[in-house]
Amino acid sequence: MSQPLQQRTQFDPGSSLQVPERKRGLATEIWKHRKQYLAISPFYILFAVFGLFPILFSMYLSFQKWDGIGVMTFNGVNNYQFMVTDPEFWKAVGNTLLIWIYSTIPMLFFALIIAFLLNASFVRFRTFFRIGYFLPNVTSLVAVAIVFSTVFSNNYGLLNYILSQFGADPVEWLNKTWGIQLAVSIMVIWRWVGYNAIIYLAGLQSIPTVLYEAAKIDGATGIQSFFRITIPNLRPIILFTVITSTIGGMQIFTEPQVLVGNDGGVSGGGLTIVLYLYREAFVNNYFGYGSAVGWGMFILIALISLINWRVVQGGGAKDE
Repeated sequence: MSQPLQQRTQFDPGSSLQVPERKRGLATEIWKHRKQYLAISPFYILFAVFGLFPILFSMYLSFQKWDGIGVMTFNGVNNYQFMVTDPEFWKAVGNTLLIWIYSTIPMLFFALIIAFLLNASFVRFRTFFRIGYFLPNVTSLVAVAIVFSTVFSNNYGLLNYILSQFGADPVEWLNKTWGIQLAVSIMVIWRWVGYNAIIYLAGLQSIPTVLYEAAKIDGATGIQSFFRITIPNLRPIILFTVITSTIGGMQIFTEPQVLVGNDGGVSGGGLTIVLYLYREAFVNNYFGYGSAVGWGMFILIALISLINWRVVQGGGAKDE
């Protein structure tokens, strides 16, 4: 009786006695490749300290009441309840969505047109233009905001000077809600249109030229080729740019903060979600509530990105 039992214990792969051997095997493999793991460990250590820990701590902090110095006190879901009932929070959400709509749609449209022109064979000095269009993306955002604040200045701005040359009255751009949102949207467009154009250009260069040649032989016009060949083949890249633009558009902070200040300007026209979070957390010292606002913004970005993905993918399924 002892011999069959011994064989079953030795060869049964489902036996619990095999688990320590598997653990030892995993530990042996890790020790065997310890130099490789040690080489890549700085990234994971830095990510755990400066990425994962802040995320987890902000989740914990969103259920606390804390001014940044004193003792934390458990606040339950009161921070989230106050957030969904605060009119200023929803005003910040509405301002952010409007600025996102005003900036994202023209930005991606202009980026696609610029990429199409840069990909054309009749354009000379294409490398120079590519660098020129991408240059605003690496320019200091604070410097850009300061320059645009002088352009849209109420009294001595460049736009008002141009209007005065045509006999028009000056416009107090930064004292009106629509003027603040227009200024912020133009800053976003100016900064990111070149970045998205370079991405679209890479996508255009990956489309086989034989498709355009076959369409030309069949008598297709340039507009028909653009909508029947270019757009369908660029759909994954368009989806990528829409989602990244959504994430960036929902996180607008520096432009309105430098342009009109922490309060969002007159009537709060420039108050975005991140600016509202910054004001509540770092100006009013409501760190628990600021964390709750951050998680609310995360949920909002996820929902809008999911909607964008479904819209773009849904259009692709119908075309197929």
